[in-house]
Amino acid sequence: MTVCTPTKGILVSTEATSANVAGVSGSVLSISDLSVSFQTEDGVVDAVKGIGFDVQPGEIVAVVGESGSGKSVTSMSVLGLLPKTSRIAGELRLGERNLADLKEKDMQKIRGNQVAMIFQEPMTALNPVYTVGWQLREALRSHLDIAKDAADKRAVELLDMVGIPNPEQRFKQYPHQLSGGLRQRVVIAMAIACDPKVIIADEPTTALDVTVQAEILGLLRKLRDTLDTAIVLITHDMGVVADMADRVIVMYQGEIVEEAPVRELFASPKEDYTRRLLAAVPVLGQRPEGRRLLDDTGIDADSTEAARIAEEIRLADAELEAVIEEAAPALEIKNLVLEYPGRRGQAKNRAVDDVSLTIAKGEIVGLVGESGSGKSTVGRCAVGLLRATQGTIAIAGKDITTMSAKDIRPLRRFFSIVFQDPASTLDPKMTIGESIAEPMVLHKVLSGKALSARVRSLLDKVELGGHYMNRYPHELSGGQRQRVAIARALSLDPALLIADEPTSALDVSVQARVLDLFLDLQQSLQFACLFISHDLAVVDLLADRVAVMQHGKLVEVGTRDQVLHSPQQEYTRRLLSAAPVADPILQAERRAAWEAGRLAPVAD
Repeated sequence: MTVCTPTKGILVSTEATSANVAGVSGSVLSISDLSVSFQTEDGVVDAVKGIGFDVQPGEIVAVVGESGSGKSVTSMSVLGLLPKTSRIAGELRLGERNLADLKEKDMQKIRGNQVAMIFQEPMTALNPVYTVGWQLREALRSHLDIAKDAADKRAVELLDMVGIPNPEQRFKQYPHQLSGGLRQRVVIAMAIACDPKVIIADEPTTALDVTVQAEILGLLRKLRDTLDTAIVLITHDMGVVADMADRVIVMYQGEIVEEAPVRELFASPKEDYTRRLLAAVPVLGQRPEGRRLLDDTGIDADSTEAARIAEEIRLADAELEAVIEEAAPALEIKNLVLEYPGRRGQAKNRAVDDVSLTIAKGEIVGLVGESGSGKSTVGRCAVGLLRATQGTIAIAGKDITTMSAKDIRPLRRFFSIVFQDPASTLDPKMTIGESIAEPMVLHKVLSGKALSARVRSLLDKVELGGHYMNRYPHELSGGQRQRVAIARALSLDPALLIADEPTSALDVSVQARVLDLFLDLQQSLQFACLFISHDLAVVDLLADRVAVMQHGKLVEVGTRDQVLHSPQQEYTRRLLSAAPVADPILQAERRAAWEAGRLAPVAD
């Protein structure tokens, strides 16, 4: 059994000594001529095609690329976590051991001990029926010859090491009792429990707001500096790459198309694909002229069939016009309060506290704030999914605060919503085509060939294509499911759209297409939008006005320029300083300012 002993508060494995982990070249991880294929119903799919790279001790290597580029498949192959339908060729060397040759029993000794994984969504990595402490203890005892009491003590030390306050109390709590940021810290604590030589971090901050993200990234840097741990960072956030990476590997369709030190890659990318990838990234303080991220012509507005179908949808608005007030704002929230009842005699939890916000027709308002600030709750109240405790919510002049679901139904032609997690909003038993068509069927807007044509058109607009109509949600990636959710939300050409983190799961190039599509549709149809996001660069690109929430209250509201470029509130300044930008030199300055508590500079 592997034995790990604490040295200066850090666990050191006697099995993984520096002599046998650092290979002949000095690399802690060396991948050479790796190919991965999958046997599917449609034949063999080549996911990775003969790639290779080395990772040195203490180095942070970022692997970037679009969904389907092979970056996650590469990381899973290192850990031996690919499904049985996969076929692997090549070498995966951890020091001098070829992981590809190891049996599952031997790989179990490697995982979590010498190579650890930080997953994108901590709720899928943590068992909801066991306490955090129990899971950390078991992670320790699965690799170490250590007594239960000693494991519990070490677990508390690990929670403290990753910056979790009151670690003794958190040790006894369940995952659902922790915030997203704290859960991610628990996952990191599990990853470093046996002082691994390599940590593979797969989108470790995607679901986190900018301030928690900055703290997690700072923690990973500290662990690298303290433990000399190599980190393979898989991400689609180029701001995170600029902030963290020493070296960047760019993948496309299973191949490495470019590899360079981070500053060199951002300053002078050699490959056209890399240039296009970087050009697709919205940068805080650099709102492009025309607000477009990609050089294309936008929506194909001259399609006769598409124009005819759009006109049919607009004509169907006659029923809707009878129940709305033409001159009223698209959304008007006054003194909104939402309270959740306390448990076991505890006080009520006020999630939204006296919020007032108006969105004019055709206006985009960005709503930002940390996780738990109440921004998503406001969005759900706005469309009647949550009932307000106090205050009023009016859609197109109609107060929906006390309306029944039946009374609200005619107004549902007027508004739509896109949720952050598409997996929970798409019916797994319905095809993609059926899901997108459902709103139009329920409201009796289109049928037959016109309905099918509209669904195909929407799929084309979100970069999927009509051949996805007969697929099911489980057959799509997370980013693809989000595009389906956006297509469905836009199917009725709504006059008001609530968008709750609609691009958080998308890689940068697809995000750019979706954002350009969003702007094209918004400018064409002039729908109003409450755009809820933790990505301040995206809000900078889209919004006319910005509202900032903290602890359930609105702390600042103003034009985009006022709030994002001349903020008045300290909390807003801190949010802006925490947001990474896709420029390694500027981001180094911003990180230093963030750590010093100063307002970070933005791009010129």
